[in-house]
Amino acid sequence: QVQLVESGGGLVQAGGSLRLSCTASGRTFSRYAKGWFRQAPGKEREFVAAITWNSGSTNYGDSVKGRFTISRDNARDTVHLQMNSLKPEDTAVYFCAAARSLISPLNIRDKAEYGYWGQGTQVTVSS
Repeated sequence: QVQLVESGGGLVQAGGSLRLSCTASGRTFSRYAKGWFRQAPGKEREFVAAITWNSGSTNYGDSVKGRFTISRDNARDTVHLQMNSLKPEDTAVYFCAAARSLISPLNIRDKAEYGYWGQGTQVTVSS
């Protein structure tokens, strides 16, 4: 059974930091892009960050650029999201995702390109 399991969410004050991690099991995703998305109550799931299989390219949503950093460890089949300078508007459930096959870097922000999803981890930023 393929699973992506996120960890590291929680409650933090505005300006603080959190580091999310996502570990895969059941198959390897070391050759495929991985991403983070988030969904706030009543809103669409939105793109946060993505990274190509070899870490050669990263991509960020406009609202997190300069504050969040995505990285991956293919030996452990893990992807991380370092979140700094958190704002109340970052409050959401954060989901990690892995591509089912090779995807174009042009489409790396598109959630439809990701075939595997974690169950999500709550991040709450208080003002």
